[in-house]
Amino acid sequence: MNEICFTPARDLAAAIAGGQLSSVEVVTAFLDRIDEVDDRVNAITTKVPRAEALAAAAKADEEVAAGGPLGPIHGLPIAVKDLMDVAGLRTTHGSAAYVDAPPATKDSLLAERLRAAGAIFVGKTNTPEHGLGTLTYNGIFGPTKNPWNLRKNAGGSSGGAAAAVAAGMLPFADGSDSGGSIRYPAAMNNLVGLRCSPGRIASGRPGDGWTPHGLLGPIARDAADAGLLLSALAGADPRAPISLDDDPAQFAAVAPTDLKGLRIAWSPTGGGLPVDPEVSRVLGETIELLAAAGAEVDEIEPAFFERADECWEIVEMLGFVEAAGKLVDEHRSEVRRDLARNVDQGRAMSADEIVRGLALRTEIFRGCAALLADYDVLALPAPPLASVPAAIAYPTKIAGEHLDRYFLWQRLACRVTVTAHPALSMPAGFSADGMPVGLQLVGPHKGDLTLLNVAAGIETATDFAGRHPEL
Repeated sequence: MNEICFTPARDLAAAIAGGQLSSVEVVTAFLDRIDEVDDRVNAITTKVPRAEALAAAAKADEEVAAGGPLGPIHGLPIAVKDLMDVAGLRTTHGSAAYVDAPPATKDSLLAERLRAAGAIFVGKTNTPEHGLGTLTYNGIFGPTKNPWNLRKNAGGSSGGAAAAVAAGMLPFADGSDSGGSIRYPAAMNNLVGLRCSPGRIASGRPGDGWTPHGLLGPIARDAADAGLLLSALAGADPRAPISLDDDPAQFAAVAPTDLKGLRIAWSPTGGGLPVDPEVSRVLGETIELLAAAGAEVDEIEPAFFERADECWEIVEMLGFVEAAGKLVDEHRSEVRRDLARNVDQGRAMSADEIVRGLALRTEIFRGCAALLADYDVLALPAPPLASVPAAIAYPTKIAGEHLDRYFLWQRLACRVTVTAHPALSMPAGFSADGMPVGLQLVGPHKGDLTLLNVAAGIETATDFAGRHPEL
């Protein structure tokens, strides 16, 4: 079972397509792994009945035998973040207000893409209420534990997704990210998590379909598997006005970049933010390793980060009004206090503040683009801490600096979000107590494949991505 569950997703897909493995065998192995470990990790929430999942896998095997065209992830299991609809499964958003929600009657656009690509749905993954923050806990399902240390949180808001992949319960998973919700849990679980370019994965979201703020992306054990899932999710859609029409198949062909001559702009603090000394030590050693492999590293602190916190907060709070305003009005007593506070803050903003935030985003985008005209990637820490206890709301102190709101520890990610450039986090070493430490990479506008190739090159030089938790 474990041999299948920790085999690269691309190898499993090839084996299913070639008849060396059946989808029933693969899905059975992952379902058995969920039964074995998820009572300790708490990553999978609503589950598809085993018989239903195996029937779908058997149908996938029939399609292989028929010899017709297959999707890039044909026959592989997946569980979808519990913010996105999958027909036949409830969507709780991690909120008590939706605990009794009926099953969705149709797929979200993301689930449509997964189904069309041949994925077998096995359930939903845990998330904090409405994806709020970068730790996963809620009043319905409780916290998701980190497989590397069950006393720690898996990160969030795609924490159930990341923990499930790290623990071998899924070959890969989807995530969403406006302030690190893909990048933080991926880093904290020794995975690759890609916040794609705006429009790379078409979104069927209601409201502002033009926003580059909250985006979707893959979470996987390495860059090539992230690229495989992206090949299933990417592509234009008439419902998504900013969607990109590049050929999705290109992302299934990730190739490691040669580190010799790779130009890296290294920002040790993301523009002066507090970073735990142990994280700085580990990443410093990794950056030295990359330099020894031939990369050209310049240490910088980008000036365009100076007003990025203000920009992110304006745009983020405006988004909460759109996404959760009605919910807060109708269920204020049932929702998390931070959620109501965000909606109230967003509603209190003036038109001038909103205009300033949007103008700053354009300015910051241009500043990042100018930097990446001179460098291949911008590198900075992913989370500023290697781990966080499982049952706290958010860290209140980092490197001596006190934090009084949940999103202040997310700023290493938030500042990158408002550049509107693709970014990923990836394995970059381990702390003294054995917890994964993540490196964040920012790539050129629309340069998702370039970014994945660079990550693959770093994986080859470091070999951190090959390590798994023992549970």
